[in-house]
Amino acid sequence: MATEDTSSTHAIARLRLRVEAIRAWVERRLVFRVWERMLEIEFVDRSVALAGKAFVSFFPLVIVVASFAPPRIRTSIFTSLTSRLGVRGDALATAKEAFTSADDIRKATGILGLVLTFFFATSFTTAIQRVYLRAWRRPHGAKAGAYTRGPIWLLVVLANMALLGGLRGLLGDGAGFGLFAVISLTATSALWWFTAWYLLMGDVRPRVLIPSGVITGVALAAFAVSAAVWMPGVVTRNEEQFGFFGVALSLVTWFSGAAICMLVGACAGPVFAEDGGPVGSFIRGRDDTLLTDGAPPPLPAPTRDLRLRDAFQPTEEGT
Repeated sequence: MATEDTSSTHAIARLRLRVEAIRAWVERRLVFRVWERMLEIEFVDRSVALAGKAFVSFFPLVIVVASFAPPRIRTSIFTSLTSRLGVRGDALATAKEAFTSADDIRKATGILGLVLTFFFATSFTTAIQRVYLRAWRRPHGAKAGAYTRGPIWLLVVLANMALLGGLRGLLGDGAGFGLFAVISLTATSALWWFTAWYLLMGDVRPRVLIPSGVITGVALAAFAVSAAVWMPGVVTRNEEQFGFFGVALSLVTWFSGAAICMLVGACAGPVFAEDGGPVGSFIRGRDDTLLTDGAPPPLPAPTRDLRLRDAFQPTEEGT
């Protein structure tokens, strides 16, 4: 009996050692470190905030700005937006009505309303900036021109949507669509590389931000492709159950998924760049530093182990 108890004790001890070894191996992987960084920035809470602000500020801005744009640019923005959302059928017709009623929107908005809508939409930009600052552990001190970066970034995004939408209509289907997919992926990755560099106030070297832009661009492209499959069904079911409000719920669902893609790219960037192995060495290049000259030092890492519950609400260390 004593022999059996001793054998069981040894077996349990060996199992614990094996589990600890596996856990130590997993914790050294880049994927796990990205997960830890996402917990650090409270990714669930951040994704909900981003989705809500995108729906109530950024999305209306796109409609209002498009109404003041020439018809060709308005059509390009509409094409780019609906293709990424995966909107079809009745929901597509509803969305098209919002863009084709440009005269009514212009009369109801006016130039002053356009300006106010534009600056109201900067709350979305501010939320994105906080994500990058938290992911890279950057201080929140203001710099010269910090308050103009939001509107300028919005203009860049709208220009990107207009150009890609126009190119989509120009290239058509077949081989043209394949070419458009490559150009779109490149342009989207470049946009999010610029976003990271611009909203981090130029404190981080542009080279080390390339993985963040590429990962975000690829994740959003894959999400857009998947949305073409599941989004029409979600819109149809929600519209049948809740009417036009159901379409709004569907859009919030899409924005929530897109926000997660953005957060993954934002958190993967610093983790890959800080890696002490070959991945980090390749990303940093000959210069082993991450920050530009004169940039303030990064904030310290969390002093406690993070748990899944930290993803759902801001911690005392968060902002």
